[in-house]
Amino acid sequence: MDLTAALDKLNSLLPLKARQSQLDPQLRKLHIAILRHFATAGQPLSRDQVAQQLGDTDVDAALTRLADDDLIVLSPDRRDIAGAYPFTAENRVHAVLVNGHTVHAMCALDALAIAPMFETATRIDSRCHITDTPVEIHMQGAELLSSMPGDVRVGIHWQSALGCAAQSLCMEMVFLADAETAQRWQQQDSDNTDLYELPDAVRFAAAYFRPLLEDKV
Repeated sequence: MDLTAALDKLNSLLPLKARQSQLDPQLRKLHIAILRHFATAGQPLSRDQVAQQLGDTDVDAALTRLADDDLIVLSPDRRDIAGAYPFTAENRVHAVLVNGHTVHAMCALDALAIAPMFETATRIDSRCHITDTPVEIHMQGAELLSSMPGDVRVGIHWQSALGCAAQSLCMEMVFLADAETAQRWQQQDSDNTDLYELPDAVRFAAAYFRPLLEDKV
């Protein structure tokens, strides 16, 4: 699948920008602030910080609205932010060093999005979904500086984002150590899977996530 078609498909399954655009300006700014804080501080905004963003608006109502739109993920008690695509506070396999902090990404595509989203340097430490081979990727903005192994692919097993995408679709976007491993993975369900070389995956991730930082509808 080419990148335009893939972008359209992902936006149909998980229309983050469309949902963000439907928010009122205050909630839209809050969502952007949550994303930026993950990148600069390595953690989600606290409830107190959310309250500072909102003024007189109820914190729980605001967080619930964002979570109901699957723009953020809440803690089990639904009081605190636990994630906001592409970031998660969970200890997932995709660790990203950004601005001196180690954060975690929901999936392989999310990990690749952080550097181009924020025009910054990142180091991704992850593992091949099939072989458990360590994967290390260095980026500067949208530029892919290096990867080990040198032929890493990104695989996407397309499926509906049922409920919270962090627990469904995101679990099926993975790094694969090399072309041979990627082909073996794809053969498990060739009708519903796509493979991308890293440069294409970076372009895909950037095109999908960058618009979330634009405060416009």
